Amino acid sequence: MSIPAMLTARLVHKNGYSLTSCFGPLFASAASLSHTTQLSSRANNGDIVDTGYAKYLGNRSFPNTVAYLGLPYAEPPLGERRFRAPLPLNTTRVQLESDGKVVDATQYPDFCVQGPIGGTDRGGAGSEDCLKINVYAPVGANSDSNLPVLVYIHGGEAHSNAIGYVFGNPANWPFDHWIHQSPNVVVASVYYRLDSFGFLSHPDFFDGELGDNNAGFLDQVEALKWVQKNIASFGGNPKQVTINGQSAVFHIVAHEGPGLFTGAIAQSVDRSITPLAKQQEPLFELYSEASGCGEGSLADKMDCLRTASISTLARAQEAARTFNITSRGFGPIVDGKVITDHPTASVIRGDYAKVPLIVGATSNESLSGGTTLGAALKSLFPLLDDEDIAEFEKAYPLSDFTSQSNRISTATGESSLRCARESLGNLFLRDTKAFTYRYNQPNPTQAGTAVQHAAENWMMFKGINTGTNGTGAVYTNDPGRRCVC
Repeated sequence: MSIPAMLTARLVHKNGYSLTSCFGPLFASAASLSHTTQLSSRANNGDIVDTGYAKYLGNRSFPNTVAYLGLPYAEPPLGERRFRAPLPLNTTRVQLESDGKVVDATQYPDFCVQGPIGGTDRGGAGSEDCLKINVYAPVGANSDSNLPVLVYIHGGEAHSNAIGYVFGNPANWPFDHWIHQSPNVVVASVYYRLDSFGFLSHPDFFDGELGDNNAGFLDQVEALKWVQKNIASFGGNPKQVTINGQSAVFHIVAHEGPGLFTGAIAQSVDRSITPLAKQQEPLFELYSEASGCGEGSLADKMDCLRTASISTLARAQEAARTFNITSRGFGPIVDGKVITDHPTASVIRGDYAKVPLIVGATSNESLSGGTTLGAALKSLFPLLDDEDIAEFEKAYPLSDFTSQSNRISTATGESSLRCARESLGNLFLRDTKAFTYRYNQPNPTQAGTAVQHAAENWMMFKGINTGTNGTGAVYTNDPGRRCVC
């Protein structure tokens, strides 16, 4: 039995915990047909869900699977709402706009504005009107089904000086094939603001007047609230929601309100720095300057940034990232409101959601490289001093490794990623159930035999590798076969 099937059989049956999904075919929604013909031909198949404020037609991607794509879960964060916390979806507005007609939800929506994946990529593709959610459900599921729910929050870490939450398009990680394989769960996949659009930070954002810290994370929270209110219409049980994410553990320690989830799956938890707002202020200033908004008061700068074009801000967020400052780019911070402390400290003192946890890592993952161990460590943990580096060098002597690169990969990978599997597993066992895994199958499309960060995504999504600006490339085991989607 494959890892996905094994976890599905063992965990979904018990508590609705699911680690896996599969990459299904691209949605071919009969472009040659008119919109009206599509709606009428599928309405009799039971692929329409009524949320109470709108009726949505889903895409019958498999005989037993329906995908409802691009459902709004919050108000569009446009104009004055840029860099602010999301507003709950105005269901009255949606109801009036639909005017009782069935809304077509058979196509993937615009993805959120992308940051760079690395190399020469500069990001910038996408839309700000992107606070949407995809829901995958078995055919015929309804409010009486009470199926367990998985909410998938995609990762998006670009390179060693990034904090994650930089890029990602949920269309590249669909779940319809997974529902087809195991039609006993409802899956929701969340779009949220990325890079500077979601995580521009400043100490004076605390009261929300000029902006909100962690806006992109608050998008995710709002999506979880939408799930609680609406997932029953798709056959899901709002009292049995498992969140699943790559690289981050913030929802486990966030003060976001009780009852939003009852289980968690944390893949490759990134334990490196979560900065304070004041530590991100130099990054804010560099970003403002690069956007042409560096003059005047903070209010003046924010007015300017809110009227700047997406392309201007995309160039600015990449320019700011390249400066040598004590920062790992735009991402979640300790804001004192929702994320009240460094996640590791919160977990150690027991300030976390007491829910069953699955946590794991790949065998060789690391998010840093370089020619010296000290430089690699400081790229992840900028506040380390020479004494700290000396202790690391003693704990990881070069004589224990086949090469300097292997030494650096192990020392940085264990510190930032791999050890979270054991530490979180043991800590959670104090209060609840915990399961751990180590993924040991390399992505066959990558060079070498190392099992790198996010290698399991290739397996989970049937051969997908993330590309630049929201694209994805499907690779099979035959390196000569590649489909860019």
